[in-house]
Amino acid sequence: MKKVTLLLLAGAIVMGLSLSTAQAIAPFKKEFDAKYVKKDSTVPSEQVLAAAVDKAKCLVCHAKNAEGKEDKKLRNPYGQALDQLLDKKTDMNNKQKIQEALDKVAEMKSNASDPKSPTFGDLIKQGKLPGGEN
Repeated sequence: MKKVTLLLLAGAIVMGLSLSTAQAIAPFKKEFDAKYVKKDSTVPSEQVLAAAVDKAKCLVCHAKNAEGKEDKKLRNPYGQALDQLLDKKTDMNNKQKIQEALDKVAEMKSNASDPKSPTFGDLIKQGKLPGGEN
């Protein structure tokens, strides 16, 4: 009986350690950071953006649910625009396609229904998170 209990306990510990919180697709986040996050910059807007991205983590593209918790199934407008151009399974190792998608989305309006809204790229240049503050 002790062996069964210990085996179940060990299994529960291993399962608990393997669970993770919602995270951005690592290669997509890496390419976003490579393109836009300049941690050692002396330009104020770039410093603000780097701090905001560091704090937001997954929320650069993802959103919070009704309870205010990060939800990897929900995307903010920036994440929705990228989702139209990238597939997490087939594109995650295609750096060129990821960079091209980042470039295309940077040219898109942050609010598709408002032609006067800034582009996602404009928001990034201003030191703001492209998907809005979370």
